[in-house]
Amino acid sequence: MATKQTKTPRTAARRRNRRRPVGMKVVRVRSSDAGDITSKPMLIGYARVSTVDQNLALQRDALTEAGCAKIFIEQMSGAVADRPALHDALEFARSGDTLIVWKLDRLARSIKQLIETIENLRVRGIGFRSLTEALDTTTAQGRLVFHMFAALAEFERSLIRERTQAGLAAARRAGRIGGRPPKLTDDDIEAAKAMLANPDIGVTQIAHRLGVSPATLYRYIPAARTANLPDGFREPVEDKAAS
Repeated sequence: MATKQTKTPRTAARRRNRRRPVGMKVVRVRSSDAGDITSKPMLIGYARVSTVDQNLALQRDALTEAGCAKIFIEQMSGAVADRPALHDALEFARSGDTLIVWKLDRLARSIKQLIETIENLRVRGIGFRSLTEALDTTTAQGRLVFHMFAALAEFERSLIRERTQAGLAAARRAGRIGGRPPKLTDDDIEAAKAMLANPDIGVTQIAHRLGVSPATLYRYIPAARTANLPDGFREPVEDKAAS
């Protein structure tokens, strides 16, 4: 007769352990969500490639070796301003964390965009590190380098503004005014008015001679709409009043 096997506490615990998932999900707990329980500072990685054909393994391995507990991965061009994975990484980061990238161009494609993103992190108390350029804003040297980047970018913008203003001033002194050149000059308008006085020349012919469309001619000379109309069509309002 077979005996029934009884469950010991050790056997039950072993079975419960088999049901537990192997991977553990990284969960951030805000102080407002659970009283005084706060999450520890984390190293957060962000990896990006422009096309699907490019390999993320190099970036992922470097970020993992740097100690990143969570890595956000994206396959999108850096020229795109709205990148969902980058947005999620920035939203996930908390004060005291550090965002790490393999290279600066993985985060931004222009100095302006890079400075704006890092400045946003600084205001929120989040550090930034780039492994290839050895830039770390959590250190005094890294902050100095970042401020030098910001100063150079501002200097470049100032030079562009000065060159633009100088070019506009030189153009005004030479008699050139910015914007699209007029379709008809003053001489063209006078010639068009002279031709409109001749009832044998139509508006379409005048516009063709001047190299413009009839609509352009009407815009410069509104009276051209009724210039060559018969007398019965010029004053329809008076005809109605007389009847």
